[in-house]
Amino acid sequence: MNEFQLIRRYFDRPAPGAVLGVGDDAAILAPAPGMELVVTTDMLVEGRHFFAGTDPASLGHKTLAVNLSDVAAMGARARWATLAVALPAADEAWLAAFSRGFFSLADRHDVDLVGGDTTRGPLTLSVTLIGEVPAGQAIRRDGAVAGDDIWVSGELGGAALAVAARYGRAPDVGLDTLRNAARRLDWPEPRLQLGERLRGLASAALDVSDGLTGDLAHLCERSGVAAELWLSALPCAEALLALRSSAPALFAAGGDDYELCFTAPRAHRAAIEALPAELGLRLTRVGRVAAGEGVRLLDAPDGAPVLLTHTSYDHFR
Repeated sequence: MNEFQLIRRYFDRPAPGAVLGVGDDAAILAPAPGMELVVTTDMLVEGRHFFAGTDPASLGHKTLAVNLSDVAAMGARARWATLAVALPAADEAWLAAFSRGFFSLADRHDVDLVGGDTTRGPLTLSVTLIGEVPAGQAIRRDGAVAGDDIWVSGELGGAALAVAARYGRAPDVGLDTLRNAARRLDWPEPRLQLGERLRGLASAALDVSDGLTGDLAHLCERSGVAAELWLSALPCAEALLALRSSAPALFAAGGDDYELCFTAPRAHRAAIEALPAELGLRLTRVGRVAAGEGVRLLDAPDGAPVLLTHTSYDHFR
């Protein structure tokens, strides 16, 4: 296949939500009246963001999911995506599986692929995602204030455990637990429905991609506040509870969770506590916002400090 045959066969689909989609020099998009655009870009590089030989269907899913997670953190609805791919070769079986994983997730969230680029090179995947949010209602990182609760969706630590297992450094937790952890790493679920429901409830939010303590530090810096996290409250799979005290970095600093961390006034606590029943998603209050700067991890509310060897994933460390 040449480049254009590759695009037509695996990535050229109707884009009913766009004025003009794949096939021209650029796409044409028409935002709905009264909406603002939310735009994010993420790149995944083989050997840095994913292991060589990763299942291409899961890679297609994850390539889109990490961008959907950013849009979810802003409280926006995902609408359009562009995809840029560098490939070592035009492997038809790989491309078929990758595009199947990508479009399966795109269809679940009504996302249209409206453009992109392909070239030959080391396996590199980049998505730009465009979403919409009612004007003035996006959830930003700069709205947290002292006294707010800190919440986390879902469970933490599974993806970091899967990475440790692939390096041969995982604790003995059993094969079923490792399989579940691997699914957390390879098939993350972006919390788009939660993000939209948090509009008007959350004061600030972000997605947990590089590790909770490190990511939350960015929110604190933008808001000009400090945060206190409680290790004993960090949500995890029941099979991993024993590791929370012996390996705290898995949960407090492990990457690839793609859950939402958000702050909210105490007055909204009851409304947030009602969301799990509505969404079928675990939400856990894991700390509080305070005056000052930085993130402190305590073993429990008003407990002793917990020291970590690192606070988040660093691409250049």
